[in-house]
Amino acid sequence: MKMKALFGVALSCGLLMAVAANAGTVEKAQKPFADADHVIYMPIKGGIVPKARAVNLTNHGGPVITSAHVVFIFWGPSFSGGADASYASTLQAFRNQFGTAPEYNTITQYSGTNGTVALTNLGGGTADMFDTTTPPTNVTDAVVQGEVNKYLASNAFDANAIYEVVIPSSSYSSSGTSTSCGGPSLAYCAYHGNFSTGGHDARYSIEPYPSCSGCAVSGWSAVQNQEHFVCHETREAVTDPDGTTWWDRTGNEADDKCAWSPTPFIGTGGYSYQYEWSNANSGCVKTR
Repeated sequence: MKMKALFGVALSCGLLMAVAANAGTVEKAQKPFADADHVIYMPIKGGIVPKARAVNLTNHGGPVITSAHVVFIFWGPSFSGGADASYASTLQAFRNQFGTAPEYNTITQYSGTNGTVALTNLGGGTADMFDTTTPPTNVTDAVVQGEVNKYLASNAFDANAIYEVVIPSSSYSSSGTSTSCGGPSLAYCAYHGNFSTGGHDARYSIEPYPSCSGCAVSGWSAVQNQEHFVCHETREAVTDPDGTTWWDRTGNEADDKCAWSPTPFIGTGGYSYQYEWSNANSGCVKTR
């Protein structure tokens, strides 16, 4: 069963129960934040996520992305020469150095059925897309997948790619009744997932604009907070692309175990990152 990884902490016990109710028959014991299809959320700041601080991740027998690429899909006219043009170019610059940075090197300890995660040029895939159409206010998961398919209609599929859809502050993401910043039911900051399209397994993430305190580090700019979420979702999509590989006994993927605590930091290149779980250290580390 495919699942989606969420970078958003649940707000309350009531939300935890709602997520569990949505999980249906999906491995609820292992993935408490998985929905009935393919999604696991990244928590918001101050949310409630089961933690197993002293417990290492377990390999459940799935693949990893050994030499990953991140393809950005910037959706909205503000990213192309508008108010968010600098926001987009900063994310591209962050991406272009992240795959060879010490903060990414931490996950090269993890292997799957297809090999071991390697340092890589995350910007070495097919070209980013600037879609100058205006996204809907409520960007549902089906809409995100449709935007990825729009990209694939004119670009070759890349099995090593994570297609990361970035939306402006005028829109918000929703997954069921849960929403990101800007929505009526804040529960997560971003998520990653996978779906089948054209006979391929497409890995993707939604990167909503971090315009709320639940998805912000005090004193950071919007793009610094977005770098943090791209860091989180990219590493989790690499180590657990289909929800079948690396997570611990409480269902936390590598970045979930260190989400928000210790406090995210400014690291290599002056960009923002969060701590990552290291099985080699049995704890959260900045770099390896």
